[in-house]
Amino acid sequence: MTVKPDWLRVKAPQRERVGAVKDILRDLSLNTVCEEASCPNIGECFNNGTATFLIMGPACTRACPYCDIDFEKKPVALDPTEPDRLAEAVGRLGLNHVVITSVNRDDLADGGASQFCALH
Repeated sequence: MTVKPDWLRVKAPQRERVGAVKDILRDLSLNTVCEEASCPNIGECFNNGTATFLIMGPACTRACPYCDIDFEKKPVALDPTEPDRLAEAVGRLGLNHVVITSVNRDDLADGGASQFCALH
């Protein structure tokens, strides 16, 4: 039997910390790449109290074959409260820096740039 090296083994995340991050995200109705793209490292990030925020909804207007984010030709309208809710999540998680990305929004004239401009 081949023994795998220690660095290859990942410990299961602590439910308390992962659950706390998920609770904040659910409470504030926020999306993350971690969840929407089915990232295999979600446990590690959430356990460390971090996440990669995904703005402008959970669905993309492009159907890239390498991405696991849902495709939607006509996604929901932008939520003007999303930037404020994201800022609140950053405060509640106690983050010093934040990674924010977005789905593609080809349905919008500015591609969603206004949502980035609205972030604090």
